[in-house]
Amino acid sequence: MADLSKLYFISFGFALLGLTAVLMLGLLPALLAGLLVYQLVDFGAESLARYGIRRNIGRMFLLFLVSVVVVFSISLLVIMLASYVTDGPESLVVLLQKMADVVDTGKNYLPLWVQEYIPSNMNEVQTASSEWLRKNAGNLSVIGGDIGIFLIHIIIGMIIGGMIALHHEIRGERGIFAQALGERVEQISQAFRRIVFSQVRISALNTVLTGIFLVLVMPLLGHPLPLTKVMIAVTFVAGLLPVIGNLISNSVIFLIALSVSPIAAVVSLIYLVVIHKLEYFVNARIIGSQIEARAWELLIAMLVMESAFGLAGVVAAPIYYAYIKGELSSRRLI
Repeated sequence: MADLSKLYFISFGFALLGLTAVLMLGLLPALLAGLLVYQLVDFGAESLARYGIRRNIGRMFLLFLVSVVVVFSISLLVIMLASYVTDGPESLVVLLQKMADVVDTGKNYLPLWVQEYIPSNMNEVQTASSEWLRKNAGNLSVIGGDIGIFLIHIIIGMIIGGMIALHHEIRGERGIFAQALGERVEQISQAFRRIVFSQVRISALNTVLTGIFLVLVMPLLGHPLPLTKVMIAVTFVAGLLPVIGNLISNSVIFLIALSVSPIAAVVSLIYLVVIHKLEYFVNARIIGSQIEARAWELLIAMLVMESAFGLAGVVAAPIYYAYIKGELSSRRLI
């Protein structure tokens, strides 16, 4: 019994070491992508098994289905981005033009010494942009490389997650330490599952509140905003990212409101400030209900992880905390 307990803590230590290495090596996107694919396939196979479909057949079918959905989603995203960038009443060109109008209008209210640093026409903007691009070409190439590595990590993580899900039922003879490590990996996967489902609920709630504000409140106040459908879609998709997603959607809403009128911008800013403050507590409360954690526990975990690992730590904090607390609770240590 003592040997098994010692084996558990050794495997637990290896799991913590691996999770720390993921953050230090910048492999969090790969880990999350792999866990997402694994959980989708595993959860779907369990559901299909209730209808008499063998698990291995269900896993192969679901892995194929997930692959098709991913390819289709990426293709659709590229097409949508291209349409928004090029033309249409709700294109990126229209948004950029509105932002340019905001800058041009607001320039008149700034001190003279500030106006000297703001371009007065599009030719000056183009000249300044070209000069900036020449000076920062090296930095931009590094950013482009980082984005490429980020996407490669996600793809590799999804492939690994799919392979593990496909061979989940294949269990040969394994040593007791390998079995202990497998149990730790399964616990991490379950923690990810609980957190992701909670984050979808949070994003859906935030999207509903934002939709009410954009579709009902702003028109009733006499300040309807353009690009409403786009902003609602951005709110849901970005809301799937903990913390930072809300900042992205809020920034988009504020900029578009600013292009309409100062009053619309002020009203939107008040709304966004309130939602931004409440988001942390709602996030912690919903997720906390899934892992039996209080709001202040998650907030402390997010603060500590952000200090240690930056933004990646904020994203990983709920999952890591859920895993650690689940492990300790299972051993009746807390």
